[in-house]
Amino acid sequence: MNDKQVAEVFIEQHVLQPSQAEDVLNEAQLNGKTVAQVLIDSGFVDQHGFYQTIANALGVEYVDLDGEQIPPAVVKLIPSGLARLHRALPIALNGKTLRVALADPLDLRAAEDLRFALGKDVDVVVAPTDQIDARIKEYYGSDTSSMEEVLKQLGEAGEMLQIRGDESAAGVEAEANATPIIRFVDLILYQAIQDRASDIHFEPFEHEFKIRYRVDGALYEMSPPPRHLALPVISRVKVMASMNIAERRLPQDGRIQKNIAGRHVDLRVSTLPTQFGESVVLRVLDRTTVNLDLEMLGMPDYILEAIYEIINRPNGIFIATGPTGSGKTTTLYSCLRKINTIDSKLLTAEEPVEYDLEGIVQVPVSEAIGLTFARVLRAFLRQDPDRIMVGETRDLETAQISIQASLTGHLVFTTLHTNDAPGAITRLIDMGVEPFLISSTIEAVLGQRLLRSICPNCRTAYQPNESLLEQLDLTKRDIGNRQFFYGKGCDTCNHTGYKGRKGIYELMRITDPLRELINERAPTVVLKEKAIELGMVSLRQDGLRSIFAGDTTIEEVLKYT
Repeated sequence: MNDKQVAEVFIEQHVLQPSQAEDVLNEAQLNGKTVAQVLIDSGFVDQHGFYQTIANALGVEYVDLDGEQIPPAVVKLIPSGLARLHRALPIALNGKTLRVALADPLDLRAAEDLRFALGKDVDVVVAPTDQIDARIKEYYGSDTSSMEEVLKQLGEAGEMLQIRGDESAAGVEAEANATPIIRFVDLILYQAIQDRASDIHFEPFEHEFKIRYRVDGALYEMSPPPRHLALPVISRVKVMASMNIAERRLPQDGRIQKNIAGRHVDLRVSTLPTQFGESVVLRVLDRTTVNLDLEMLGMPDYILEAIYEIINRPNGIFIATGPTGSGKTTTLYSCLRKINTIDSKLLTAEEPVEYDLEGIVQVPVSEAIGLTFARVLRAFLRQDPDRIMVGETRDLETAQISIQASLTGHLVFTTLHTNDAPGAITRLIDMGVEPFLISSTIEAVLGQRLLRSICPNCRTAYQPNESLLEQLDLTKRDIGNRQFFYGKGCDTCNHTGYKGRKGIYELMRITDPLRELINERAPTVVLKEKAIELGMVSLRQDGLRSIFAGDTTIEEVLKYT
């Protein structure tokens, strides 16, 4: 149930006036709460009253599951994969009608899907969401349903046999909209979201069809489905992303917005024609897992204080640098949120816009129609901005306009793809930017990486061997009595030993000694040595801080620094 639907239900039931509903929605958005929480906290209804109102609006029964015993035979009527996917709990069987409590009782497709899959009439009832989730976990276990189980369900139902090898546009569309394919794709998305995946890859090869997803920067493979499912599954994803499913020779981009496992998830979809069919990658933008709070990014205090000072300056350029997937955009978004006040105008140019930020004007760049970063930036300067974010500086023209914006009294945020902070200066000079312009506009460069964190559930102390310490330029004397940790692997972290990621950072402030070196076109090595001499802590040194704090492993620091 999205917040707007809930508010409309409460207006229809005369619990709220339209103006009150607007206030409730605003408060929910402002404080990151659900409408249910705001309604209960504000005293409009209690928990029982909230769900009773929903039930009244839908003309169905409200059931309190506390103390309710569900017979095992009834639980078995809905397979675990389906129960988790739709957050559906079977309560009782009356003749041929199955009573089901849905976490989202307004989701008509879930009820239809259950009717089709189970071959029974489904009578939807309303129950508290937390009770439904707790019972599903209790009856079906906490692990997400495996793909083998899903494929088995599809095979048992005989539905897989309906899928034919018809490759005409109409045939492919019919296959893509077949219920087994819809269920299969939904379950892939569900499992990936549950495992906190950042990307989902569908890859057709000559004799197999691989599905992989990236968690904490590492790729994991799901159980591969049969090769003949590649075309209908990929076509299903394209249908969801409103793409042209008949066009398989050219790359396409699209977007899917969907409620998965009770969370609103944005999926960016990209297709690439390959020798054996289209390869599709979905980038997961899950607002609930990204914390755009600068204090929560795990920066050392001295870097945090320096960034506060820089982002409150009236003009200049602040650059975040690092390879793809190192969290640069998240850092810049967090900076923008910190300075997003009523008295300043913020504009961003991004390709594409990753997260919608309240109160910030965001413009999606589109090279295909000639709307480049440089063109957007020129338009920005006529929009009376105070702060500007440029998603990426990738050419001389964009760099020059960013510098011009900085010199005319604007604070500019941007990203560059370089290995470390000092490398950003050399990269700009390589692009063709004059060194005196770089030294007079850039305030600071933040280099960063994301390292996998050790799983707290299976964290184990150990003594590293000397060759490993040598790679970190450490001796036994340097480490003294410090302990080192690694993750043994457990159910919580899918036996990887890692869960979640944390950042390591290096901040290079552009001071007068560095300005002189920049004007002399000094190489990266010289800039780095001078910056360290002036107090910059390098990425490797910050990585050691994380190792000694027991947050990450030696292997992760060596891999990324």
